[in-house]
Amino acid sequence: MTSPPKFALSELPVPLVFATHRIIRDCNDAFADLFGFQRPELVDASFFRLYPAIADFVRTGEMWRSNLAGGALYYDERIMASADGRRFWCRVNGRAQDATDPFAAALYCFEPINRPVTDVTLKLTGRQRQVLTLVAQGKTNAAIAAELGLSQRTVEAHRLRLARSVGVANSAELIAWFLSQP
Repeated sequence: MTSPPKFALSELPVPLVFATHRIIRDCNDAFADLFGFQRPELVDASFFRLYPAIADFVRTGEMWRSNLAGGALYYDERIMASADGRRFWCRVNGRAQDATDPFAAALYCFEPINRPVTDVTLKLTGRQRQVLTLVAQGKTNAAIAAELGLSQRTVEAHRLRLARSVGVANSAELIAWFLSQP
């Protein structure tokens, strides 16, 4: 019987980061490159520096706190910011190592999404972008409400305002608009 392979974070080819309490404790070069940093610039830095705004950082933390507990695997899609201020969409997968505290120690994988950040998506509030990505994933109002800790009526209101702000009539058109941004 052979022993299971062991890999260092630096050897893995996808952007990975290990964090404690939302402080980057280690990351690989693929992660640093994705954000336009050198690895030493990120080690022991707050994740805050990778978000477009403090509100995005706080909102994401609240969402992950409620969904990553118990060692669950969780993912979302969000706009992140590179060292030079460029905004880009990213799919983030994570798993907490401590079932009682999702931020005590967690491993995250960041995957850039080939979805442009447009003036329209930047004008949406962070919460609207959050709801929009969950709608595009095919989630129901009830599932979105549970995931974000909102009421179902609040999610419905966000969807209605989103549709109006981008000039579409329904959820199907909203998803089509979102996925077909130039």
